[in-house]
Parts: sequence; C-alpha cells; structure tokens
Amino acid sequence: MYDREKEKAMITADIHTHSTFSEDGRSDIRDMVEAAISAGLQTYGISEHLNYEYERLHLKIDGEEPRPTDERAYFSAIRKLQREYKDRLFLLAGLEFGYDHDTRTQERYIRTAETYRPDFIINSTHVCLGRDCYFPDFFAGKSKEYAYNAYLYRVLESLDAAYPYDVVAHIGYCSRNATYPDPKLRYEEFANVLDEILKRIIRKGKILEVNTSSKTAGSPFLPDTDILTRYFQLGGRNVSFASDAHDVTRVGEKRGLVCDALKKIGFTDLTIPYKGKHILQPL
Repeated sequence: MYDREKEKAMITADIHTHSTFSEDGRSDIRDMVEAAISAGLQTYGISEHLNYEYERLHLKIDGEEPRPTDERAYFSAIRKLQREYKDRLFLLAGLEFGYDHDTRTQERYIRTAETYRPDFIINSTHVCLGRDCYFPDFFAGKSKEYAYNAYLYRVLESLDAAYPYDVVAHIGYCSRNATYPDPKLRYEEFANVLDEILKRIIRKGKILEVNTSSKTAGSPFLPDTDILTRYFQLGGRNVSFASDAHDVTRVGEKRGLVCDALKKIGFTDLTIPYKGKHILQPL
C-alpha cells in the first residue's frame, strides 16, 4: 500500500485524468476536482478522451462503439470549475487526442483545438494495425517483438501529427494488458526505435509523460526507469506526471514512487504545459 499522506509532500501535479465526460470515466468531474484537492495536489489537469480514430474505424468495445465525448458540455463545465476553484487549485482544461494517420481525422483534431482552445493537449497512441492494443485480442497470433514494434513505430509516426500537442502519453501502453509471459517493455529490446522516439520528443520540445496506470505491464509506471534514464542521457528534461485516473480513487496514485525514481535518474523538475508554455515545478 502507498502512503497517501506521505505522497502529499512529493509530486503536486497530476495532469492526465478523466471524468464521466469520457466514455470510460467513472467519477463526476466535480468529484475528481475535490479528490485532487484532498490528495494535496496544487496543479490538476483533466484530459478527456477524444477518440476520432475510433469513430473513423468504427472500432467497438464489448460489441458497441464508444460514446463520443461531448466537447461543448465538457468545456462549459470545466471552465466554470476553473473560476470556482481558482483560489484552491490550478485546474487545467485538457484533451487527450487519440492519434490517427488519416488526414481527415487530424484536421478534425485541429478544428477542435481551434474551437475550444484547451490549456494543453496529450497525444496518445492507442490504435495500431487497425485495433486498440490495450485489449488482449490485439496480441493473438503476434509475437511480442512484432506487436511492440508495430506499436512503437506508430508512436514514432504520431510525433509528427499535424495537430498541436504538448505531451506524449504512456509509452508502453501496449504492455498494459499484453498476454505474453513477460509483458514488460524493455529499452534494451527495442533500443533503436525508442531512441528515435526519445530524440524526436526532445527535438520537438514535447513533454514525456510518466504514467502510473500500468496494469499488468510488469512495470510500476510507463515508461519504466530504463527508458526514462535513456531519455535523460539523450538530454531530455521535460517530464510530466499522470495517474491516468478514471475515478476518484486513483488521483495522484504512485506519485511518491515516481518522484523518487525521477530524482534518482537526475530530474529536478516536472514540466506543466499551459497554453503553449512550460511551467517548471520542482520535484
């Protein structure tokens, strides 16, 4: 068990979470904000899913196409909460874009960003080879090397997306529910493509996310310390913390663990994206 009280003195910014505005969110947005305050967070970001790639491909979960996020209703609600909680919390209104190579999908993301002007955007790779690699059936008939390379090269491709974004999310997402005896994504096994990803993140000035929703990936957070260490060796310094909480029980989870790991590697700050700028928060 993690000591939640001890963690309050660690990382005080969690910027990747979801409420019931997202299809898979389980807690009301106000309850999520209150949970962030209770957890001792000073900066808190909600980043509701926009999965236009799901819509284009007509992908289904449990036999049904996911409910799209109501962007208008979400931004109406969170902008009101920002005004209400302005003296208690630095609340950020974000979005998580699910990458799709299709030009029409990317143009749709661009229009959404221009319409709602989110405080920050997370760029996520969920779908490759026409399926979401979160689900175990993605791995059927595929070796670990093939499946993970397909995912990682999709991540590499996503870094050149035409839409604006600030954060590169959960590298290692493919390992969360992978069905292999050893699901862990190791730097040494995929060094070439991971180096290209990390170098491109650095070159573009993007933020590498450390995500504690690792499920059964064999790592306490994604990416694990071997990849984070390589990122630091290459000159990467911009990192953000993400619980990827979908309900109030996980807001800020494992932030003490992440803080200790980052400090051990040599990181001194978290990077908070806000309206195109980077705000540094000491670890």
